[in-house]
Amino acid sequence: MTTSKSRLRSGMRILGWVIALLALAYAGICIAAYSYQRSLIYYPQPRSITAAASTLKLQVPGADLIVTVRQAKGTKALVYFGGNGEDVSYNLPALSEAFPEHAIYLLHYRGYGGSTGSPSEADISADALALFDKIHTQHAEVLVIGRSLGSGVAVRLASQRPVNRLVLVTPYDSIRALAASAFPWLPVRWLLRDNYDSTSYAPAVSAKTLVIEAEHDEVIPSASTRRLLAAFKPGVASLKVIPGVGHNDISNTPLYMAALAGKP
Repeated sequence: MTTSKSRLRSGMRILGWVIALLALAYAGICIAAYSYQRSLIYYPQPRSITAAASTLKLQVPGADLIVTVRQAKGTKALVYFGGNGEDVSYNLPALSEAFPEHAIYLLHYRGYGGSTGSPSEADISADALALFDKIHTQHAEVLVIGRSLGSGVAVRLASQRPVNRLVLVTPYDSIRALAASAFPWLPVRWLLRDNYDSTSYAPAVSAKTLVIEAEHDEVIPSASTRRLLAAFKPGVASLKVIPGVGHNDISNTPLYMAALAGKP
């Protein structure tokens, strides 16, 4: 009897140690996820177009931003917010051709393309407002395009400023929802600092909005895009699905640029 009790106590101690080690390992994973989460969201890229004539410098609190531009007189302007691993200056030739009457402004987020500082949702959102306010003093009609991560920046901006037209390319409902789906075993709600919750801002958007979805998007599930679409007020947003393309190669088809330009 004594031997059985001794074995039971020994087994319970071992089980306790196993549970404690598992809890410690889980806590370590949570701490690492919290500490390094922004390195999993943002992938800063250098810029391929560096000519002075194509570069605007914008000073904001805490950073000096680089904006790749194509200056043009008139009432129309285009602002572009790119993906998390995108060199937005790469888009300048194609956008200049598709929008010949627009001045074009491509924002390099903090840490991207020569912009100083480190990226975060709060700072990027504030930078987007600062850029829009500067542009709007010169151009009354501002078209805003946001791709992938940048769709969250664009939706939030359009909910706070008089955007003329909004285009969202491969957008999502929220980073939080995507992360929770990818890591269901982590307490994402408590760990995530940058949520980009587009569904909370979409109802306040009044600008005519086009949502562009890649038929074979391997990064943003169609269900996520459709939840965002449903968050807009009735009649504000419409959906365009580009067939035969994925998340990263959607811009390789002529249908993509035609959709941006509002052509059928």
